[in-house]
Amino acid sequence: MASKYSVLMSVYHKEKPEYLKQAIESIQAQALLTDDFVLVCDGPLNDALDGVIFAKQQEMGTVLNVVRLAKNGGLGNALNEGIKYCKNELIARMDSDDIAYPDRCEKQLSVFDEHPEVGICSGIVEEFTTDPNTVDAKRVPPETNVEIVEFAKKRNPFNHPCVMYRKSVVKAVGSYQDFYLLEDYYLWLRMLMAGYQGYNIQEPLLHMRAGSEMYKRRAGWKYAETQMRLFRFMRGSGFIGNGQYIKSCVIRSGSALAPN
Repeated sequence: MASKYSVLMSVYHKEKPEYLKQAIESIQAQALLTDDFVLVCDGPLNDALDGVIFAKQQEMGTVLNVVRLAKNGGLGNALNEGIKYCKNELIARMDSDDIAYPDRCEKQLSVFDEHPEVGICSGIVEEFTTDPNTVDAKRVPPETNVEIVEFAKKRNPFNHPCVMYRKSVVKAVGSYQDFYLLEDYYLWLRMLMAGYQGYNIQEPLLHMRAGSEMYKRRAGWKYAETQMRLFRFMRGSGFIGNGQYIKSCVIRSGSALAPN
């Protein structure tokens, strides 16, 4: 089984240092260890975060490659910069405040080994607020590529915090592009439309830190507007028809504008 993979994480100044430490340590605890951890600092950080990073550099040596950007440019831009530094074809995305299951990367590597046609793979994430052992909700994505394509017409078909993808596939469709709060969904759509296949493991791979702030970001008119813009892209590309476009706009914008 292929055992080499890169880890791609971005961090910015508002992150809590204890969360960053937990996130990195969950990768250090993987059953199959990475030989290439790319950590993108999206703009200047602070002493506490820099302290965590310095300590991890001492522990991990050349495995931890810290890429510092002069100014904050947003997640999509940071990930595009980070991809340039990833040494391996398979890249495991990781957020700076989540906690990966110890067998997360091993399970995903098995999928790519057994299914060379797969370009992207995620799985179930378990949301929590303070204690990762107390699950607030589960995000269960569709399993097979046929189900993923159908689901993508209505909602995001992959859990971005635990995706593993082929670098060549991401680059082939133009990598992450500016699309307010939906850079990942927009990327997945372009991958699926180009014929690349996906798979979602039907087991939990990650503890995802949620809470009220995350839901506030995904509410309001600006978020509703960006969702409708994405559905217009789908319709214009022939991925969905007029009926699905109208239905999706009504449902998703209604959800975004509803009180938290």
